[in-house]
Amino acid sequence: MVGFIRFADNLSAWFGRAFAWLIILMAVGTGYEVFVRYVMNNPTPWALDVSFIMYGTLFMMGGAYTLSRGGHVRGDFLYRLWQPRTQAKVDLVLYILFFFPGILALIFAGWKYASRSWSYTEVSINSPAGIPIYQFKSVLVAAGLLLFVQGIAQVCRCILAIRTNEWLLAKEDVLETEDILIREADKAERDHHI
Repeated sequence: MVGFIRFADNLSAWFGRAFAWLIILMAVGTGYEVFVRYVMNNPTPWALDVSFIMYGTLFMMGGAYTLSRGGHVRGDFLYRLWQPRTQAKVDLVLYILFFFPGILALIFAGWKYASRSWSYTEVSINSPAGIPIYQFKSVLVAAGLLLFVQGIAQVCRCILAIRTNEWLLAKEDVLETEDILIREADKAERDHHI
């Protein structure tokens, strides 16, 4: 189980990092649009569509990575007080009742939606540029498959936590700024007392 969890975490991390580069492309594209619109007075017909496509792709393809790192929003005012074993039991039930049916619906509906879009090479109706969007509809299926694989890894995590009363955490690869500041303050406090 641990081997599969590590495989799924690494797969999710690879896709999450690869698609994170879309942020830079979005910033450059938006900066270009602002420049040509307000300085050159010559707006582009494609900027809105391209920013929607990139943001949507980034959001969808980052879902499995976020799940692997426990980064999705949860109402955990009670949950965080429970033992890992209890948390895992609740998570396991929720994965089975809600997560997997939702992800399977995303995959199957996304497949239907994307295949229909590919059949007539759909273009965006939001701008006069007619940006092709059919290939980006496939992101629904890809993101759903990644989430499904990561969901199986999360179920394995739950089983391990039920057995051991400890969560198997993903490798720490990104830290929130506030976590870094808290660690630095703790270190400074310890150094001050020494």
